[in-house]
Amino acid sequence: MKKLIPSYVRVPLLFAVVFAALEYFIDSGDRPAFIKFPMVALFLGVFLFLLIAIEIVIDAVDKVTYHLLTDEQKKQLAEAQSVSFTESKWYQNIVSKLTRSKEIEREEDIMLDHDYDGIKELDNVLPPWWVYLFYGTIIFAAVYLVRFHIVGDYTQAEEFNKEVELAELEKSKLPKDPADEVSYETVVALTDAASLAKGKEIFTNACAACHKADGGGLVGPNLTDDHWINGGGIKNIFKLISEGSKNNPSMVAWKSNLSSKDIQSIASYILTLKGTNPAGAKAPEGEIWKETAEPAAATVVDSTKVDTPAK
Repeated sequence: MKKLIPSYVRVPLLFAVVFAALEYFIDSGDRPAFIKFPMVALFLGVFLFLLIAIEIVIDAVDKVTYHLLTDEQKKQLAEAQSVSFTESKWYQNIVSKLTRSKEIEREEDIMLDHDYDGIKELDNVLPPWWVYLFYGTIIFAAVYLVRFHIVGDYTQAEEFNKEVELAELEKSKLPKDPADEVSYETVVALTDAASLAKGKEIFTNACAACHKADGGGLVGPNLTDDHWINGGGIKNIFKLISEGSKNNPSMVAWKSNLSSKDIQSIASYILTLKGTNPAGAKAPEGEIWKETAEPAAATVVDSTKVDTPAK
């Protein structure tokens, strides 16, 4: 049977539409959905298999049906298939409904009496699609007028500010400037009141459930004594908060939820808890940590300089 779109076009087209829809609606981050989620790849494979199977079955049914036709029916089918798409009744009906134009043989029905040097004018009606589109613009204008100028919905300035906020939110998700990032190698203890207050706030909201608000320890260890399981000091504490603890699965990595600046503030605040000795604190765990001083920079001696003896 003659089909408007051949199967070798129809199958890839349908598969591409479904594939694009899955990629659009499934949030897979910076990776394709069919790679990040194996079930999506499985679904696409099954869907493609079904499309090919359906085409094979339809082709087989068409062949069986064709052989069951009589010679007269086969002749009629061949004549129907020889008609081009633009000459088909279906296409002609669509064009007629969209344009409402008169056939050339009936132009005298809409011929006007005007005659300009032998040139006459036809009184064709406007195409329905154009008329409906014009009516749609009138309805849209009325709704817009009521919504934005009578009811007083959001203004263009408010819409602009909203778009700016969304843009800033997206911008905040971009990789930060390396100069603003803090790493294990560059982290130092903060002592200013603002940073410590911020660290205390985050500690109270995120860490107190395991370590108590006073740092005395609950599920997690006591943070106020000299003992540390994973090493003390600003660098080790920063690394532990950022990457989590291999010794304790409860201590998860916070680097995906907090910025490096926030982790630095928390680590700096934890250092201030040392020696506070809160009531009901847990027993010490780990080993005593002693902060070692950074190795002093070597003094460069100028060999060309000659010391002058004191007089």
